[in-house]
Amino acid sequence: MSNDDAGRPVTPDHAPKGGDSKGKSKSRKNKTGGGSAKARRKAARLAAAQALYQIDLAQAPVETVVGEFVAHRLGEEIDGDKFVSGDPQLFADIVRGAIHRRAEVDGVLGAALDPRFPLDRLELLLRAILRAGAYEIAVHTDTHPRILISEYVDVARAFFSGREPAMVNGVLDHVARALRADDLAKPDPGRGTAEE
Repeated sequence: MSNDDAGRPVTPDHAPKGGDSKGKSKSRKNKTGGGSAKARRKAARLAAAQALYQIDLAQAPVETVVGEFVAHRLGEEIDGDKFVSGDPQLFADIVRGAIHRRAEVDGVLGAALDPRFPLDRLELLLRAILRAGAYEIAVHTDTHPRILISEYVDVARAFFSGREPAMVNGVLDHVARALRADDLAKPDPGRGTAEE
């Protein structure tokens, strides 16, 4: 997403045009990510939630965090384990989009949450996961919303073992019904196929 899209409402009608989120980056290490395109998208979503958490926790500048993740964290070796590199373009789009359009994303999430548990009272990482998921459901209309919901439930499972993944599922399902009800009525192309 370009910064030009930052002022547009978070609705499927205002999704960024063009800009293939499945492209490759020519970073300092020429990371291709290893693994499939699906695995790189999954890793990008996980990293985007982490970056949004870091931005929220440390009040760090968006571009500083995006640059740090792309240069040093996407696909790096941690404790001897080599991880699939997240798609850097998708990662940056999610982080920048969720931040630049935070008020709108938070409004959509606020309508989906139980009033007893407002967004500002949620744990920071859970809030980051929900923001990333809601942003993608709103603007990445080329991906079926059920696939996106499933992806962010998996992200939640990577960090939480309690009820949080179920909450992510329910809230993002509500967001998808509000923003993309017609898409939800269509068959999920992820069922029975390996790619989005």
